[in-house]
Amino acid sequence: MRKVVILGTGPAGLTAAIYTARANLQPLVIEGNEPGGQLTTTTEVENFPGFPEGVMGPELMDNMRRQAERFGAEFRRGYVTAVDLSQRPFRITVDETDVIEAEAVIIATGASAKHLGIPGEDENIGRGVSYCATCDGFFYRGKKVLVVGGGDSAMEEANFLTRFADVTVVHRRGELRASKIMQDRARQNPKISWVLNAVPVAVVADEKGFKALKVRDRETGEERLLEADGMFVAIGHKPNTDFLRGQLEMDELGYIKTVPGTAHTSVPGVFACGDVQDSRYRQAITAAGSGCMAALDCERFLEEAGARERSQSPA
Repeated sequence: MRKVVILGTGPAGLTAAIYTARANLQPLVIEGNEPGGQLTTTTEVENFPGFPEGVMGPELMDNMRRQAERFGAEFRRGYVTAVDLSQRPFRITVDETDVIEAEAVIIATGASAKHLGIPGEDENIGRGVSYCATCDGFFYRGKKVLVVGGGDSAMEEANFLTRFADVTVVHRRGELRASKIMQDRARQNPKISWVLNAVPVAVVADEKGFKALKVRDRETGEERLLEADGMFVAIGHKPNTDFLRGQLEMDELGYIKTVPGTAHTSVPGVFACGDVQDSRYRQAITAAGSGCMAALDCERFLEEAGARERSQSPA
């Protein structure tokens, strides 16, 4: 039996671990299949407060983990394959066999950016291939970048990136999927150009990283290279909540719903923080802030639950 089990070790999960450990709740943190979260695949982070010269993503996450360990958080490698949140204590199955019971659970499993799934893409993440314009756009000041996608997210990323770079939007169809207002805003931006009916085929790179995106014309079948200094993939995110289906209230995309202004979910004693419940901001600092909220809400919940249990115990 554990007082608190935290699922996930990105900025949200590690901040929750720091706060619950300092509250002497001795949290057990399940690392999942991507220890450290998306920041471990990021090179330099310049927008996390407290690092005026920037900090490497893996270094930031390692520092947060060691800080949590300093206060007594325990970490365990493993992947959560099932949960039972129907009653307390909650039951968490790790790697299909080991069952852990918890009085409270903090879910910080994040959301994964959807990849194109083409050769050269994953190998060049952080080397010219990015999934976050607000994270990496600054590095492309005065350069040329591609934005792959045709939805609202792609239009938003493209417009944002024009603050720094000239942008070419690449979309596999002849028509965009974005809402009219987002399309109009992007089409009226003189720094955005368009390559439509172009199917991404492969990322072309050299020893320094991304050089071009090979695309195939859907109408002619002809292949060509779109040269640029970087590429931003904006085809959506998927929250890592499949293992929670039927257990918690979620929106139509699978993001966990929380009570506004809190980390409380639809199940008392279960809290959510970070990108697993945030489809809008998706920043390390907002994830860390929501991890703090989840830890404080969790601590308060356990105090109140303990008080109720003591009052109901026979004298």
